[in-house]
Amino acid sequence: MKHFYDVFSMRFYFTIFTVVEVVVAITIAWYVAKFLEIDLNDSLFFLFAIISIVIAASLAVLINSFFLKPIRKLSDSMKKVAGGDFSIRLKKHSKVKEIGALNRSFNTMVDELGETEVLQSDFVSNVSHEIKTPLNAIEGYATLLQDEDCTDEERARYTEKILFNTKRLSELVGNVLILSKIESDSIDINEETFRLDEQIRHSIMILEPKWVEKDIEFDIELDEIKYTSDRVLLMHVWNNIIGNAVKFSPDEGLITIRLTSDAETISFWVDDCGPGIGETAMKHIFDKFYQEDSSHKQNGNGLGLSLVKRIVDLLGGEVIAENLPEAGCRFKVVLKK
Repeated sequence: MKHFYDVFSMRFYFTIFTVVEVVVAITIAWYVAKFLEIDLNDSLFFLFAIISIVIAASLAVLINSFFLKPIRKLSDSMKKVAGGDFSIRLKKHSKVKEIGALNRSFNTMVDELGETEVLQSDFVSNVSHEIKTPLNAIEGYATLLQDEDCTDEERARYTEKILFNTKRLSELVGNVLILSKIESDSIDINEETFRLDEQIRHSIMILEPKWVEKDIEFDIELDEIKYTSDRVLLMHVWNNIIGNAVKFSPDEGLITIRLTSDAETISFWVDDCGPGIGETAMKHIFDKFYQEDSSHKQNGNGLGLSLVKRIVDLLGGEVIAENLPEAGCRFKVVLKK
């Protein structure tokens, strides 16, 4: 049920205000005339009344110009934005300070909405492309498997490729779901107390097939640390950071992993001996779908580090990427106790 003040526009209220003001002005003029013993038929009274009416009308015009017109324009602009037009902008400055501030806030809102719309479009486009790539591969190898002349060795190789691309697709969908939940603030933090050092060791063992294939060695020092947080989300962090170190380290390389703590924070970092991160890539290292080295594109989808960044931010921590003086790079995660 609508309240009575939801029915009428601001213009209606200002009109009523103006009419009341005119009536009050004439009434005052009448009492002043009576007090000064001026004949109500005297032209002086009518002149005073006319002046009062002109002043009231002028005030109404000024109110309309200074307040109602900008508000109507703002209302029309908001309707256009609601319809998907993010190009609309209002004047940054106004004769009324508050109107100018309101217009600037509106422009800022439209800028943010426009950027969000672009990011969303890019995100959908990138996700569609990333999903299409492994699906095409799966379809292609499945078609080859249907060839009756296919040897057992070829069938095994095609099956392995199908499983590989299926895993890629599964990881992509999983990462997209977690990212979307984090960015929409719809993810629940399931806190429990567990050993961080044991979880990191478990992550290293999960990645064993990858680092064994490249004959990579590890230098690991992990302090025994009990921590209360979301175990599942943090596992994504370690898997992605350590997995990246394995991916970009050369064969027979060395990866250094440390876990330490002080009175207020817990620090985890991984050093690899890979090529390092370029200056341009460093600015976008945590952007979704960004991959500096296209030669590794078939091994990832560009969502890992973006997911790491958003999880760590969600848990109130910080993640830092930096190149090492000699070679390689370091990814460091700092969590608050």
